[in-house]
Amino acid sequence: MRNILTAFRAVLCASAAAAVVATAPAQAAAEKVLRATMHADLRVIDPIWTTQTIAGIHAMLIYDTLFGLDDDLVPQPQMVGDYSVSDDGKLYSFTLRDGLRFHDGSPVTTDDVITSLQRWGAKDQPAKALFAYVEKLEKVDDKTFKMILKAPYGMVLDTLGKTGTNVPVIMRAEDAATDPNEQITTAIGSGPFKMLKDEWVPGSKAVYVKNEDYVPRDEPPSGFAGGKIPKVDRLELVWIPDPQTAMQALIAGEIDLLEQAPIDFLPILQGTPGVEIMKTGSVDSHWGVIRLNHLHPPFDKPEMRQAMYHLINQEDFMRSTVGDPAYYRDCHSYITCGTPYSDDSRGEIIGDYDPKKALEKMKAAGYNGEPITVLAATDHHPIAPATQVLLNAMREAGLNVDAQSLDWGSVVARRSKKEAPSEGGWNIFVTTSSGTASVNPVINTWLGAGCEKANVGWPCDEELDALSAEFAFARSVEERKEIARKVQERAYEVVPYLNWGQWTQPIAYRADKISGIVPVTGLPVFWNIDKNE
Repeated sequence: MRNILTAFRAVLCASAAAAVVATAPAQAAAEKVLRATMHADLRVIDPIWTTQTIAGIHAMLIYDTLFGLDDDLVPQPQMVGDYSVSDDGKLYSFTLRDGLRFHDGSPVTTDDVITSLQRWGAKDQPAKALFAYVEKLEKVDDKTFKMILKAPYGMVLDTLGKTGTNVPVIMRAEDAATDPNEQITTAIGSGPFKMLKDEWVPGSKAVYVKNEDYVPRDEPPSGFAGGKIPKVDRLELVWIPDPQTAMQALIAGEIDLLEQAPIDFLPILQGTPGVEIMKTGSVDSHWGVIRLNHLHPPFDKPEMRQAMYHLINQEDFMRSTVGDPAYYRDCHSYITCGTPYSDDSRGEIIGDYDPKKALEKMKAAGYNGEPITVLAATDHHPIAPATQVLLNAMREAGLNVDAQSLDWGSVVARRSKKEAPSEGGWNIFVTTSSGTASVNPVINTWLGAGCEKANVGWPCDEELDALSAEFAFARSVEERKEIARKVQERAYEVVPYLNWGQWTQPIAYRADKISGIVPVTGLPVFWNIDKNE
């Protein structure tokens, strides 16, 4: 009976998946159309306004960047043709390569670059750290500009090539002139794909077409560097919120790629003819973030935030969101575990799960049963199940939980509000980040503690920020390791966020239909993918 019900449910899911993609208009027989289902629905198309990963994926389709990280996480020129650095490390000169044009036909100039960098520099945490040492950006001519530094900041190229959101994409100057706290509504870049904004239906799909005028670099693709060649005519990001329905859509051939294949479905997918599983990149692709709002009680006190360590059993989170131990690990470091600067030395302290102890410490710090507002995403895997694990732990501790159930897009909008929770703000939300986005203290957006300049949650600690800045001026790997250790030691006290584990989420794709996937960690890319049929 159980097998019959399972089979019946599979048929229903396959039918639902077919219904989702059947809304696509009929394509010309010769047109190559790639359909993919991502981890989230595209609701925001401004990758500077939000740190939302799906917005970063969108950005890498339609925009381009000055530098890109290669397979070894080394920044390589992308839009830049030539560059030089002065002997004292305080003058960088960049010249754009030939052939760069926006989708409206206008050439990319240094006016566009400088205005884009300024907007990004006002919003992104690592960019703010960089711009604290930028004396000025100076236009030389339409293709050459200079970055003049006050001091020899050693993370210039790494920051310009970062792939963690916010991604430093280059927009038209007229778009980049938009206040970074306001969303742009245009989608005109110079990247390998163009967005068909009139076919964008939030909650259903986002559509892109090949940029026929894009001039790729001559080098072979390597991570986010090298030649970006758009090989399909049309790309559709089809939103299917139910993981099983998405899986059945892949099995039925209704989609070609599933960005985050649920681990517990892998045996089914691996047994499906034509379907292959791919682990992307050399670094674990994801780690979990529990962000606490430092502006409002109770988490305006470090003692309250430290008490939350006792509510995090990473094994519970990982079993709920990933399932298979072969794909996850405990990681209590503030830098991606398995990379040179990680420090997991306090794992026993942070991993001491004890809800009773958490409540005792919070009461000692002044907690008196006030409601704690948690933004609970309902439509995002793995954030939705991870949030439920956290809520269960908080309730087990006896905390007064006010869980606000919202779709992920609404969580992203509300988390930017600084008002008190009772006035539409929040105390906690759960999210994820890329493993490549936290390989050092400067790049880790969630580690910044620059008060009003910090990422949402607004941690404020002068010592932590100073240590992170010191990392950028270190002259050797050993010196950087020691500074990174001090950064994380301080972070354990400040608690800018709580880590709920680290894992690799493989992609699943129809190997009988597509080829040429560039394996990257963090933001999947669609250049160089070809449709076999």
